[in-house]
This record gives sequence, structure tokens and C-alpha cells, in this order.
Amino acid sequence: MISAATLRRLPMRLTAGAYILNSGLQKWSADEQTAGALHGMASNAYPMLKQVDPPRFLRGLAAAEIGLGAALVLPAVPALLAGAGLTAFSAGLLGLYVRTPGMREEGSLRPSQQGTPLAKDVWLLGIGVGLVVDALTSRE
Repeated sequence: MISAATLRRLPMRLTAGAYILNSGLQKWSADEQTAGALHGMASNAYPMLKQVDPPRFLRGLAAAEIGLGAALVLPAVPALLAGAGLTAFSAGLLGLYVRTPGMREEGSLRPSQQGTPLAKDVWLLGIGVGLVVDALTSRE
């Protein structure tokens, strides 16, 4: 029997999980040009990534997204664990948004037109935090 908590969390987990899983699968077979572009953006925001080879970075990112997406989609993975993973991942995406020049309007957190694709990932943070809070406060 499926618990009420599992049913309650299912829409959030499936939505975020399918989105992230698809993103990871697309990156898995991406070309070197894509690897260079994504690596460049990430390493500008997170300088420690400059030491990582772009194709290796992209393969690692793809593997992380595939793993996280699968963890969210599979209800056997505890909501607390899946939610914590999603929260950490989305915090990294939002860090990229905040640290990359041109993504925000001058002196504001509001996204520029260029920053909207990254800023919209705030919904992933909301889902991750929601899963964690629900798991910690649920009596089931």
C-alpha cells in the first residue's frame, strides 16, 4: 500500500526528477563545444572547476544529474535523501546565477533576460526544501 506521504510527494518528485534526468541524459552525449561552454560558465562562477578538463566536467555533471533524477523518480529512495540532493544541486545552480555577470539586473536579484533560464531553477530549490521539510515533519 502506498502511503499518503508518498502520494503527496509524488508530483514534486516526478516533475523535478524527470526534468533533471532528461537534462543529464542530454549532457551525457553532448559534444566538446557544449562541454567547453558549460565548463566555462561553471568555472567562472566556481573557480576550483578550472582545473577540471571540460569533457570530464560535463561527464561528471551528466552523471550527477542522471543519479539525482533517478533518485527523485524512484520512490524507494527516501524523500529526505532525494530532497537534500535536490536542494544541494539547485543551490549550486542558483549560485551560478548569482555569481555570473549579466544574469541579474544591476544591484538586484531580479534576473536579466539572459539570467531568466538560470533564475527559473529556483523552483527546484523550493521542491527540494519542501521534500526535506515534509520528510522531517511527517509522522508516516
